[in-house]
Amino acid sequence: MPPSRFDRGTRRIALCGLTTLSAVVLLFSYRTSTSPGLPEEAAGGPDEPGPAVVPAAAAPVAAPGPVGKASTVRAWSGVVTGPVVPIKWGEVQVRATIARGRIVTVDVLRAPDENAHDRALSAAAVPVLVRETLGAQSARIDMVSGATFTSTGYVQSLQAALDRTGTA
Repeated sequence: MPPSRFDRGTRRIALCGLTTLSAVVLLFSYRTSTSPGLPEEAAGGPDEPGPAVVPAAAAPVAAPGPVGKASTVRAWSGVVTGPVVPIKWGEVQVRATIARGRIVTVDVLRAPDENAHDRALSAAAVPVLVRETLGAQSARIDMVSGATFTSTGYVQSLQAALDRTGTA
């Protein structure tokens, strides 16, 4: 006749199995953020001025109105510099050149460069971030794996600069 209670070893195996099953269920039920929201803009201190804006002539551009009629909007052109964004490994700052409302170039003025690892990481991440920005024509871009802090600082500085121009 089998014993009415589990012995110690069987109880331990059952407990480990249920714990593992619970962990797997919790892992697969975890919802990651899918919102395209950006990190909040870095707050500048009292000694840090806002982004510098160097406007050029704003040219009128025909854009479709709400009913399909063309209306004239003024697309911003010029060079705008974002604020210096402090990150864990240094500072990031970008300058964007915008022509008729389109981002044509992005220059990274500051990136982490304190040691060889920082320089190598920045050298690999910055071209990817710039390419993504030019493709997306906004600061809503993917982060570079392995350079999350640099990517976050880049996006914050770029978004602050674009906010000053009225560009996406």
